[in-house]
Amino acid sequence: MSRQFRSLDLPEPPAELAKVSDQLCRKIRETIQAEGPISFSRYMDLALYEPGLGYYRNGLVRFGVEGDFVTAVELGDLFARCLARHLDETAGRLDEPWTLMEIGAGSGVLARDLLTHLQNPPARYLILETSGELRDRQQQLLKEFPDDLSGRIEWLDCPPTEPFVGVIVANEVIDALPVDRFVIRQGRTRELCVDWRNGALAWTETEPGPRLDAAIKRIEQDLPDGLADGFASEVCVDLPEWLASVTGSLDRGQVLLADYGYPRREYYMPGRAGGTLVCQYRHRAHFEPFFLPGLCDISSFVDFTAVAEAADGAGLSVEGFVSQSWFLLSSGILRDLEEVDEPVERSRLASQVRHLTLPGEMGEKFKVLALGREFDQAGSAFAESDQLHRL
Repeated sequence: MSRQFRSLDLPEPPAELAKVSDQLCRKIRETIQAEGPISFSRYMDLALYEPGLGYYRNGLVRFGVEGDFVTAVELGDLFARCLARHLDETAGRLDEPWTLMEIGAGSGVLARDLLTHLQNPPARYLILETSGELRDRQQQLLKEFPDDLSGRIEWLDCPPTEPFVGVIVANEVIDALPVDRFVIRQGRTRELCVDWRNGALAWTETEPGPRLDAAIKRIEQDLPDGLADGFASEVCVDLPEWLASVTGSLDRGQVLLADYGYPRREYYMPGRAGGTLVCQYRHRAHFEPFFLPGLCDISSFVDFTAVAEAADGAGLSVEGFVSQSWFLLSSGILRDLEEVDEPVERSRLASQVRHLTLPGEMGEKFKVLALGREFDQAGSAFAESDQLHRL
C-alpha cells in the first residue's frame, strides 16, 4: 500500500495481488506519460476493464461475503423470486415466445435463481458478458440445469444484431460505467483528470472537452440554482451510446434497470457537493479511486434522469420508476416470508427482507426503472408508488 493511503486503515493485499495492482499502475502511468493527463473515464476504464489487469478482468473479483461487496442477488433468492414474478407477468403480456437478456451477469446467481423460479421461462436466455473469467464462472454455475433449460442459455460478447421480443435486465450495471469528473471554479466547468506526479497518481484540472461541457450545461438547466462554486461530481457522457447499443436489438418489450442512484435534482443537490464516487475493497467503502487500482471496485451513483433522457434518444419510452423497496413489496416479497413457518429459515428470509427493503439499507437507495419499446405497460410492480414525476 502506498504511503499516501495509510490513513485509510485498509488491509494490505497479499504479495501476488499487490503485483497485479502494480502492473496495472505501471500501465496507467505509461499511458499518462505517453498522452498527458487522461480523463477520469479513461482511468476508470483501465482500472476496471483493462484485459488481464482490471478489476473485472483479472480473475480476482469475488461477489458476496468472500469478495468486496454484496449485491441484492447475493443476499439470497428473494430478489430473484420477485423479479421472476414481474417477468412472468410481462411475458404474459408479450403473448409470444420471449427472450430474456441479462447484461453483466456477475457470478451467474441471478440467472440461476430466475431460471429456477420463472413459471414461464424464456425461449432464450442471453447473457451479455464481456469478461471471459466471469463467463467461465457463470457457465460452471449454470451447467446444473437440465438440458431443456441449459440449452436455452447463450453467452454473447456484444449485443445481438437479430431483433427479438422480450425483456432486457441490467442489475447494478450502470453504476460501473466509466464516468468523467468535474468541478465548478468561479462559474466555469473544469474537468478533473488523472496525472502522474511525484511517483503517484494525482488529480489535475483541465479545460473540459466539448461533450463534457455540453453535458454539464444540460444538467445545470435542470437545476433551480445551477451548481455552486467548488461543486464536484461526475457524469457518464457515454450513457446514451451505451443504452442505444445494448437495447438496439429489442424489437418489442421491456428494459428493466435496477441500480443505486437518484433523479437529477437529488443527484446534484448541494449536499452532494463532493460527488457520489465510491470504491469497495473487502467490504469496506472508501473514496480514494487511486488506491490499489485493479483490486478495488469503482462506481458512481446513477443519474436516473440521464437514463430517461438516453432512453428517449434510443427510441424507448419511460414507463415506470420506483424504489427497490416498492418494487419488491409490490411483487410479493412479504408473501414469500409469510409462507415459511420453520423458525431458522424464516429468520434468514426476514434478514434478506430487511436488507432489501428498509430505507437505511437498500430499499430507498436502489431504484428500478422500466423502459419500453412498442410496449407501454410497466407492470403491477410499478402501480402502487410510481415516481416518474421525480425524473
